Amino acid sequence: MGTVTIGVSIAVPEPHGSELQQLRAGFGDAAAHGIPTHVTLLPPTEVDGAALAAVEAHLAEVAARGRSFPMRLSGTGTFRPLSPVVFVQVVEGAAACSWLQKRVRDASGPLARELQFPYHPHVTVAHGIDEAAMDRAHAELSDYEAQWSCTGFALYEQGPDRVWRKLREFAFGGATVPPQAGRAEHDSLPAR
Repeated sequence: MGTVTIGVSIAVPEPHGSELQQLRAGFGDAAAHGIPTHVTLLPPTEVDGAALAAVEAHLAEVAARGRSFPMRLSGTGTFRPLSPVVFVQVVEGAAACSWLQKRVRDASGPLARELQFPYHPHVTVAHGIDEAAMDRAHAELSDYEAQWSCTGFALYEQGPDRVWRKLREFAFGGATVPPQAGRAEHDSLPAR
């Protein structure tokens, strides 16, 4: 079957997702229309296509232990000069995103891998474009705000055309309330 390139992310819902995608394209980022607006939980990762069933089973287990949590985006940030990225900041929900990405990449699962940079949840709005356009993205979205209740995440595959397509969504199986006091950290999302 060969290898496939997958990623796991939290989709930014409408109308925010399309709005940020159009803005990203307007800043000159040619990849904007091939990448749904998201918060990454697993960056692009090559896996054997025959392992997709095991990947889906693993992600279903992670989602079953998850609980809905509030997400809020506010303002901009950048990874420059280390990486040519401008992003909208995740100011609420970052701890839950961190919890999820650790479980997705758990050493005992099929997606165990090291990250190139420390995990920092964000929504990319400009990547690898000229500095003036990066500066414009940073300035124009400095007062951007969006919020929603995150109820799950999705598995995506990058096609040969470099477009990312959703393969499957995974809804959280827990209640929408914070975990009970005293429960083990690995059993549920952190209390907010």
